[in-house]
Amino acid sequence: MKNMKSNKNDAATTPDTQGEDPVPGRKTTVLENHGYTLGRTIGSGSYATVKVARSERHECDVAVKIVSKFQAPADYLKKFLPREIEVVKGLKHQNLIRFLQAIETTHRVYIVMELAENGSLLDIIRRDTYIDEVRASRWFQQLVDGVDYCHENGVVHRDIKCDNLLMDIDDNIKLSDFGFARGHMKPRNGVFPLSDTFCGSYAYASPEILRQVPYEPQLSDIWSMGVVLYAIVFGRLPFDDTNYNHLLKVSSRHIQPGTF
Repeated sequence: MKNMKSNKNDAATTPDTQGEDPVPGRKTTVLENHGYTLGRTIGSGSYATVKVARSERHECDVAVKIVSKFQAPADYLKKFLPREIEVVKGLKHQNLIRFLQAIETTHRVYIVMELAENGSLLDIIRRDTYIDEVRASRWFQQLVDGVDYCHENGVVHRDIKCDNLLMDIDDNIKLSDFGFARGHMKPRNGVFPLSDTFCGSYAYASPEILRQVPYEPQLSDIWSMGVVLYAIVFGRLPFDDTNYNHLLKVSSRHIQPGTF
């Protein structure tokens, strides 16, 4: 694979057409104008789709997240999406999905990023159930390295979970989906800024988030990493998130000395 370089200033706001293959007499799409040919869909949600695309510039396949401006919530478009793009532009680490380019049109926002060829950690856990100690240790160390890099650069993820840990062709962990991330979160005078946005998935959420009180997002990320490690080793989540009250009670228990 050719070495990929992101362009922090590479964005466009242009008219938009559907992502179809070029045919004679048809206008090219904005993605085609930027050297991308769309392929198969590898993920979809209520207002976003992720497709594989061939990049002429990078001479390899990439992933393109396509966000519909008509279907996405207003607060996501105004707050979380711009924040996500701003955060990922400044991150470069071997255990983070690499941002390549953002393109905005009248109808959509396209986020072009590195493609993780081997699916997600969740896919592997579902397939293998139990992960051997060698792989578990290696993957968790990679997660620690990626999150530590983010925290050292003042970025908190706030949605760490098995679904968002993607695997490259060599089965290396790649932290992805910075939709709830925040930058500029370094400590001030030794005090970490608190967050009051209660985001992420219940099963991975810290007790403070479940109680809906202001929390240190760095510590919340670390809690989520612990849940991921449990899932890797035991093949299931430590907490049942189908009953909120029970989840809050169980996750808030204090660990007594000598019980672990």
